[in-house]
Formats: sequence, structure tokens, C-alpha cells
Amino acid sequence: MNHEILEMLESTPKLHSKKCKLISFFIRIFLQFGIYIIALIIWYLQDYFIAIASLIASYIVMGIVRSKIRNSVIPPKQREYQYSDKEIADWFVAREFCFETTNKDLEVL
Repeated sequence: MNHEILEMLESTPKLHSKKCKLISFFIRIFLQFGIYIIALIIWYLQDYFIAIASLIASYIVMGIVRSKIRNSVIPPKQREYQYSDKEIADWFVAREFCFETTNKDLEVL
């Protein structure tokens, strides 16, 4: 990979406050385990056949939610790269909830 391309890429934002880290953690847990939680709740409330159908449907829905979140916050030049749920949650929280500035950001301004 060219050195010029690496300079254009933004790194995954680092969250500094505990509030931002907590929000990012809950979003990550939702993205990773939301499908299983939904299936277990439906299994408890209904039948396990309906829970299996909801598990399959929630895979599709969670994939759509994950891609919408990912495409809304990650810069367009970086969208073809693979990101974990933690990185997607960090990008989302940094861009939508926590507008933290660091000394490095202030030097650029």
C-alpha cells in the first residue's frame, strides 16, 4: 500500500470521557449480542419456532442497522475497509454524541 494512501486515512477516534466510553460499550453490546437477546425474549414470550424465525430475521435487520451506522459516520474514503463492532461504535459515539477535543486537535486549528 502506498504511503500517500495511509496519510489520507483517519484513525479510529479515541474516547476519553467515561460517559462516551460507556455509550460506546452499550452500542457495541447491542451490535454484537442484540440478535441473541431479541431471540431469547421472543422465545420466553412465545415459542421456540417463532424465536428461530426471529433470530434469522434479526440477523438481517441487525446487518442493515450495522451498515447504516457504519456508513453514516465513517469517512467515504475508508468505507471499503473492515471495522469491528467496537470500532463502529467508537466512530458513531465520537461523531454523534461526544465532541471531544484534544490538544492535538487544537494544534491543527
